[in-house]
Amino acid sequence: MKTFMSRAVFAGMLLGASMLANAATPAPKGAEVHIVSPADGATVPQTFQIKFAVEDVSLAPAGDATPNSGHHHVLIDTAPIAAGKVIPADANHVHFGKAQTQGELTLTPGEHTLQLELGDKNHMAFDPPILSEKIT
Repeated sequence: MKTFMSRAVFAGMLLGASMLANAATPAPKGAEVHIVSPADGATVPQTFQIKFAVEDVSLAPAGDATPNSGHHHVLIDTAPIAAGKVIPADANHVHFGKAQTQGELTLTPGEHTLQLELGDKNHMAFDPPILSEKIT
Protein backbone atom coordinates (compact mmCIF):
# COMPACT_ATOMS: atom_id res chain seq x y z
CA MET A 1 0.00 0.00 0.00
CA LYS A 2 2.87 2.35 0.83
CA THR A 3 4.41 1.73 -2.62
CA PHE A 4 1.06 2.37 -4.32
CA MET A 5 0.64 5.67 -2.45
CA SER A 6 4.18 6.75 -3.33
CA ARG A 7 3.54 6.00 -7.00
CA ALA A 8 0.21 7.82 -6.92
CA VAL A 9 1.80 10.91 -5.36
CA PHE A 10 4.65 10.81 -7.88
CA ALA A 11 2.21 10.47 -10.79
CA GLY A 12 0.19 13.39 -9.46
CA MET A 13 3.30 15.55 -9.24
CA LEU A 14 4.27 14.70 -12.82
CA LEU A 15 0.79 15.46 -14.10
CA GLY A 16 0.73 18.78 -12.25
CA ALA A 17 4.16 19.77 -13.60
CA SER A 18 3.09 18.78 -17.10
CA MET A 19 -0.05 20.91 -16.90
CA LEU A 20 1.93 23.90 -15.64
CA ALA A 21 4.48 23.52 -18.43
CA ASN A 22 1.69 23.74 -21.04
CA ALA A 23 -0.27 26.55 -19.38
CA ALA A 24 -0.59 29.69 -21.49
CA THR A 25 1.16 32.84 -20.32
CA PRO A 26 -1.44 35.44 -19.30
CA ALA A 27 -1.44 38.41 -21.68
CA PRO A 28 -0.33 41.68 -20.07
CA LYS A 29 -3.32 43.94 -19.47
CA GLY A 30 -3.85 46.29 -22.42
CA ALA A 31 -1.14 44.67 -24.57
CA GLU A 32 -1.46 45.41 -28.29
CA VAL A 33 0.60 44.78 -31.42
CA HIS A 34 0.34 46.66 -34.70
CA ILE A 35 1.68 46.44 -38.21
CA VAL A 36 3.07 49.94 -38.86
CA SER A 37 3.89 49.23 -42.49
CA PRO A 38 2.95 48.21 -45.06
CA ALA A 39 -0.51 49.73 -44.86
CA ASP A 40 -3.64 47.64 -45.37
CA GLY A 41 -4.35 47.40 -49.10
CA ALA A 42 -0.81 48.41 -50.12
CA THR A 43 0.89 46.94 -53.16
CA VAL A 44 4.42 45.89 -52.27
CA PRO A 45 7.35 44.39 -54.19
CA GLN A 46 8.00 40.67 -53.82
CA THR A 47 10.58 41.45 -51.07
CA PHE A 48 9.63 44.28 -48.71
CA GLN A 49 10.14 45.67 -45.21
CA ILE A 50 7.53 45.08 -42.51
CA LYS A 51 7.53 47.21 -39.35
CA PHE A 52 5.86 46.44 -36.01
CA ALA A 53 4.85 48.34 -32.87
CA VAL A 54 3.67 47.31 -29.40
CA GLU A 55 1.69 48.98 -26.62
CA ASP A 56 1.63 48.04 -22.93
CA VAL A 57 3.98 45.08 -23.41
CA SER A 58 7.78 44.85 -23.70
CA LEU A 59 9.74 43.12 -26.40
CA ALA A 60 12.29 40.50 -25.37
CA PRO A 61 14.11 37.78 -27.31
CA ALA A 62 12.79 34.23 -27.31
CA GLY A 63 13.93 32.47 -24.15
CA ASP A 64 14.06 35.71 -22.12
CA ALA A 65 11.85 35.34 -19.02
CA THR A 66 11.29 39.09 -18.47
CA PRO A 67 7.73 39.48 -17.16
CA ASN A 68 5.14 41.04 -19.50
CA SER A 69 7.27 40.58 -22.59
CA GLY A 70 7.23 38.65 -25.84
CA HIS A 71 8.33 38.73 -29.46
CA HIS A 72 6.66 39.04 -32.86
CA HIS A 73 5.48 36.34 -35.25
CA VAL A 74 4.08 37.28 -38.65
CA LEU A 75 1.19 35.10 -39.75
CA ILE A 76 0.99 34.88 -43.55
CA ASP A 77 -2.27 33.69 -45.10
CA THR A 78 -3.21 31.75 -41.96
CA ALA A 79 -5.36 31.94 -38.84
CA PRO A 80 -4.04 32.94 -35.40
CA ILE A 81 -2.70 30.32 -33.02
CA ALA A 82 -4.88 29.52 -30.00
CA ALA A 83 -3.83 30.54 -26.49
CA GLY A 84 -1.30 28.18 -24.96
CA LYS A 85 -0.31 26.62 -28.30
CA VAL A 86 3.19 26.95 -29.73
CA ILE A 87 3.42 29.14 -32.81
CA PRO A 88 5.03 26.97 -35.50
CA ALA A 89 8.05 28.07 -37.54
CA ASP A 90 7.22 27.57 -41.20
CA ALA A 91 6.42 29.52 -44.37
CA ASN A 92 3.15 30.81 -42.85
CA HIS A 93 4.57 31.67 -39.39
CA VAL A 94 7.68 33.85 -39.54
CA HIS A 95 9.45 34.28 -36.19
CA PHE A 96 11.18 37.47 -35.11
CA GLY A 97 12.64 35.90 -31.97
CA LYS A 98 15.34 38.51 -31.37
CA ALA A 99 12.69 41.09 -30.41
CA GLN A 100 13.00 42.86 -33.76
CA THR A 101 10.66 45.72 -34.59
CA GLN A 102 11.07 45.28 -38.33
CA GLY A 103 12.19 42.75 -40.86
CA GLU A 104 12.12 41.66 -44.46
CA LEU A 105 9.54 39.36 -46.01
CA THR A 106 9.52 37.77 -49.46
CA LEU A 107 6.16 36.60 -50.79
CA THR A 108 5.02 35.10 -54.05
CA PRO A 109 3.20 37.51 -56.38
CA GLY A 110 -0.50 37.81 -55.57
CA GLU A 111 -2.75 38.83 -52.72
CA HIS A 112 -1.72 37.88 -49.17
CA THR A 113 -2.89 38.54 -45.63
CA LEU A 114 -0.52 39.47 -42.80
CA GLN A 115 -1.18 39.53 -39.07
CA LEU A 116 1.08 39.78 -36.03
CA GLU A 117 0.83 37.43 -33.07
CA LEU A 118 2.98 38.06 -30.03
CA GLY A 119 4.54 34.96 -28.54
CA ASP A 120 5.99 34.43 -25.08
CA LYS A 121 9.55 33.32 -24.31
CA ASN A 122 8.69 29.82 -25.59
CA HIS A 123 6.96 30.96 -28.83
CA MET A 124 3.61 30.18 -27.18
CA ALA A 125 0.50 32.27 -27.86
CA PHE A 126 -0.62 34.39 -24.90
CA ASP A 127 -3.98 34.00 -23.17
CA PRO A 128 -5.85 35.75 -24.67
CA PRO A 129 -3.79 35.89 -27.88
CA ILE A 130 -2.20 39.28 -28.61
CA LEU A 131 -2.99 39.96 -32.27
CA SER A 132 -2.80 42.86 -34.69
CA GLU A 133 -5.49 43.66 -37.19
CA LYS A 134 -5.16 41.48 -40.29
CA ILE A 135 -4.04 43.41 -43.37
CA THR A 136 -4.19 42.50 -47.07
